[in-house]
Amino acid sequence: MNENYKKYLAEAIGTFTLVFVGAGAICTDYYLKSAGGTGIGLVGVSIAFGLATMASIYGLGYISGSHINPAITIACWATRRMDTNLAVFYVLSQLLGAAIASFVLKTIYPQAVTSVHLGSTFLGQGVPMARGVLMEFVITFLLVLTFFSTAIDRRASKTFAGLCIGFAMLLGVMIGGAVTGGSMNPARTFGPAIASGFFTNHFVYWIGPILGGIAAALFYERVLAGEEEVEIPVESALKRGKRT
Repeated sequence: MNENYKKYLAEAIGTFTLVFVGAGAICTDYYLKSAGGTGIGLVGVSIAFGLATMASIYGLGYISGSHINPAITIACWATRRMDTNLAVFYVLSQLLGAAIASFVLKTIYPQAVTSVHLGSTFLGQGVPMARGVLMEFVITFLLVLTFFSTAIDRRASKTFAGLCIGFAMLLGVMIGGAVTGGSMNPARTFGPAIASGFFTNHFVYWIGPILGGIAAALFYERVLAGEEEVEIPVESALKRGKRT
């Protein structure tokens, strides 16, 4: 199999894992509450997203870099760390993985389609779109900055990259949950949306994360990065860490 196809497959599987576990936790929370239980709540959902992110990075990062997020891929492309063709197929793979995971969830949790929209994200009550975009911008900025500073930077220990990025994801979901659902990832929102048909304010989850990701990548490259980091292809970063 061509090396690039392995990367695309890894991105699809990693994003499938993120959405199946994270959005699945939201569906599980709904089912538990419907049965009279207390559910797992926002903290439980946040932990699910964080652990799924860690698992994908440690399990597949040495193959593709484990972006599992169009915002990260586009940020890498914007800073010339990926060529256009590779970036496009990364994003398509991520969207496909998210969609497949969501249709699997639709089969497992049919009652969650109309109730929680299979774990799709939406704005909190009374939250205007501009505030939603701002929240997604900020939490995605922090997530992508963590990714660049740990998974890419040669000065950082790759051993803890997955842990740091997973915790950044966990905290982003926790802090953004009440406002936007804490997406930070267009694919994570796209999958449940296409499976449930719920696209309300959908563009918020593309604009905020993509702009936040690009801003974080530019800030890292122009302010934080050492000279040797500027031209390193991102997909090779975790491979280098694996060898060391």
